[in-house]
Amino acid sequence: MDNTFKNNEAQNKELLFHLKEKLKRVKLGGGEKRIAKEHEKGKLTARERISYLRDKDSEFLEIGTFAADGMYLEEGGCPSAGVVAGIGYIKGRMCMVVANDATVKAGAWFPMTAKKNLRAQEIAMENRLPIVYLVDSAGVFLPMQNEIFPDKEHFGRQFRNNAKMSSMGIIQIAAIMGSCVAGGAYLPIMSDEAMIVDKTGSIFLAGSYLVKAAIGEHIDNETLGGATTHCEISGVTDNKYDSDQSCLDAIRNIFDKIGESEKAGFDRIESQDPKKDINNLYGIFPTDRVKPYDMKEIIEHLVDESTFDEYKKDYGKTLLCGTARIDGWAIGIVANQRKIVKTKKGEMQMGGVIYSDSADKAARFIMNCNQRKIPLLFIQDVSGFMVGSKAEHGGIIKDGAKMVNAMANSVVPKFTIIVGNSYGAGNYAMCGKAYDPRLIFSWPTAQMAVMSGASAAKTLLQIKIASLKKAGKEISSEDENKLLEDIKAKYDEELSPYYAASRLWIDGVIDPLETRKVISIGIEAANHAPITERFNVGVIQT
Repeated sequence: MDNTFKNNEAQNKELLFHLKEKLKRVKLGGGEKRIAKEHEKGKLTARERISYLRDKDSEFLEIGTFAADGMYLEEGGCPSAGVVAGIGYIKGRMCMVVANDATVKAGAWFPMTAKKNLRAQEIAMENRLPIVYLVDSAGVFLPMQNEIFPDKEHFGRQFRNNAKMSSMGIIQIAAIMGSCVAGGAYLPIMSDEAMIVDKTGSIFLAGSYLVKAAIGEHIDNETLGGATTHCEISGVTDNKYDSDQSCLDAIRNIFDKIGESEKAGFDRIESQDPKKDINNLYGIFPTDRVKPYDMKEIIEHLVDESTFDEYKKDYGKTLLCGTARIDGWAIGIVANQRKIVKTKKGEMQMGGVIYSDSADKAARFIMNCNQRKIPLLFIQDVSGFMVGSKAEHGGIIKDGAKMVNAMANSVVPKFTIIVGNSYGAGNYAMCGKAYDPRLIFSWPTAQMAVMSGASAAKTLLQIKIASLKKAGKEISSEDENKLLEDIKAKYDEELSPYYAASRLWIDGVIDPLETRKVISIGIEAANHAPITERFNVGVIQT
């Protein structure tokens, strides 16, 4: 084992330790004292509810764990955006589960809470998965109502999605396990079935204080909107239960009798482990984002039997294209090659850069996968498209547009894993968030921005200096160095995968060893949604 392998392994494991420590903190929600208070009320926490509800020893893929990480600090923070969401199994059936975390600001909705709920609904809609809402929320966080209330992607969109999912035949089950107030009351009641926990669950458009202020009526919250009121008088909810556990058991009973859904028919055989030890990923993958490496080696440590059938392997070599299997599922892979390659004409091409020939190859490969009904996996470590007169004269924009066109119009499900760089238009061409990947996750080594930190810092510095000089200020070399350091520090923070995850530009940050699980769950989810749209690229840039 050489020093390079050992150094990479040590650095990657240090990043993983940081990831695991962050996960521990986030999963405490509002903290141990708040968890204890929920237990005193006889309630389970959001994560305990999901754990009780889902099948024991089954996989659970959490979505948006780091949503709102480092945000809203002036309000005390909002871990996981105050809601836990993910893909799991209930009575053997795959579904999406969304649970408000009452330990975080009583489950109040911050702007990122709305964004995360909409992402969970989007995943359910795209994959036609049943969705379970475990409701326990004080409603919109009023000091930020202007950022959450009226726009298209704000709070109200979830109720539009409730209606759309119902019309699509997607099963929605809701349990009111705590507060459910104001507009939020529509979410469970627009579901197929709404259950409520007696004494702890309540639902109303306005609570007792607001009722008194608005119409002068004196009434307590339990009489106004408790389980007895809505199950025996109003008929708003369907059944009441005496504990969280009995309510969750009732949801499991519903899932026990759901009929089988149609399938898309993606090919799967018995899963095989990679022949190359997946644990060696830590040693062969460099944490230094400028160091070259062979992406084919990375792929062979991820795919079944380490078998990768490469497409046009001697052409357009800065992009690797080919078919493989992950956990038995057939998959088409488009990945950035990070080592320097040489063309037949003797031209040296930089790793991580998309050239005309590689864009042309990838476009054709993507079209083939659509023709053959093979899901697509994009593995990103991309600096961008090639620049300069030679590239421009060779039609790089045209060839890049062809690749983007084929990728954007794909009807097979797409998945994205960002392992390293994700810069500029390269992010777009390699199926960034804007291009509707069914799931998009990153490794702890990922960086996402318009350009690299060094390039951006120097560009921003020149803009800042020009602005200061225009204002008549003289800049010393010491001032210039200080400005550069400040700019670089800010930009480096924004490059972090946790910065991207906090804003839901990605669905989460994962240990590289979890990559196979993420892709397998993603394809299994996508297999619940038959492809009904015809693949059509429109006007292709030839």
